[in-house]
Amino acid sequence: MDAIILQTLNGLDKGSAYALIALGLTLIFGTLGVVNFAHGALFMIGAFCAVTVQRILTLSVITLDPNKTDFLGNPAKIKTPYVEKFFGPEIGAGIIDWSVPLAILFAIPVMIAIGFLMERVLIRHFYHRPHADQILVTFGLAIVLQEVVKYFYGANPVPTPAPAAFAGAIDFGVLIGFDPNQIVYPYWRLIYFLFSIVVIGGVFSFLRFTTFGMVVRAGMADRETVGLLGININKRFTIMFGIAAAVAGLAGVMYAPINSPNFHMGMDFLVLSFVVVVVGGMGSLPGAVLAGFMLGILESYASLNEIKAIIPGIDQIIIYLVAIIILLTRPRGLLGRKGVMEE
Repeated sequence: MDAIILQTLNGLDKGSAYALIALGLTLIFGTLGVVNFAHGALFMIGAFCAVTVQRILTLSVITLDPNKTDFLGNPAKIKTPYVEKFFGPEIGAGIIDWSVPLAILFAIPVMIAIGFLMERVLIRHFYHRPHADQILVTFGLAIVLQEVVKYFYGANPVPTPAPAAFAGAIDFGVLIGFDPNQIVYPYWRLIYFLFSIVVIGGVFSFLRFTTFGMVVRAGMADRETVGLLGININKRFTIMFGIAAAVAGLAGVMYAPINSPNFHMGMDFLVLSFVVVVVGGMGSLPGAVLAGFMLGILESYASLNEIKAIIPGIDQIIIYLVAIIILLTRPRGLLGRKGVMEE
C-alpha cells in the first residue's frame, strides 16, 4: 500500500507537468487551429528563465581581503553577490535562495513576449496551411530554440536548487496513519503539484468568468460569427497564444529544481504531452488536464518493480499503449469534440 501511495504521488507530479504543457498546447490548437510542436521548447525556455534569474542574482563583485591570503601569499579574493552588497548579507542571501519562485515574475513577461513574437512573425502565416506544414515549421523552430539555448548555457544540465525551506522531504505516511519513514516525499514535488492546480484553475477561471475568456470560448466554437459581431477575435487569439506560452514557461520554471534544466528537456516532454492532448481530445481543455494526470499516474504505476517483473519495459511504453487503446475505442479521445481534425 505504501508503494502504491508513493507512486500515486509520483504520478501526480508527472501528471502536473504533462497537464500544464498539454493545456498550453490545447489552448493554441483550440483558438488558432495550429499544431504547435515548439511548445516543448517553451517549457524548456521557462526552465532556463529560472537558471537566468539565479545567475543574475549571483553576479558578484570581487574584493581583496588583506587579512586572508591564498596559497601563494597573495590577498584572498572574496566574491560578494551584488544583492548581498545592496540589501545586506541576510536579505541578499534570502533573495538568492528564493531565485526559483522569483523567476516566475521574470518568466511571465518574457514568455508572453516570446509567444507574441512567435505568433506574429511565424505562426500567423500557417493558419490556413495543412497541419503537416504546421508541424514541420514548429518542429524546426523547436530545434532552433534548443540549439540557441545549448549555445548560451552549454550541453550539460544546470542544477537549480529549490529554496532551502522546501529542500527536504515530508513524512507523508505519518499524515495518513502509516509508520514513520514509510512514505517520505520531497516538499518541492508537492509544491509543484499544488502550483499546477492553481495555474490550471486560473486558466479555466479566466476563460469561464471573464468577458475576454467568454469571447475567446465563443471564437473557439464559431470564429466567423464572432468576427461578424465586430470583435477583433484574431487579436484575442494572439493574446491567448501569449498566455499559452506563459503557462508552458511557468511549468518549466517550477520544474527546474525537480529536473536540472538541459537543452533537450523540451523535446523529452513534447512527444508525451502531444500524446496527452490526443488522448484527452484535440481542442478539449478538460480532456488535456484529465489525460495528463491519468497518464502520469499510469506511467508511475508501471514503474513498480512488481509490474516490470511481469512485463519488462512496460514503464517505457504504457502511455503509448493506453493511447492506442483509447483511440481505437474513442477515436476523438476522452473528451474530444466532433469535427476537430476530421476534415
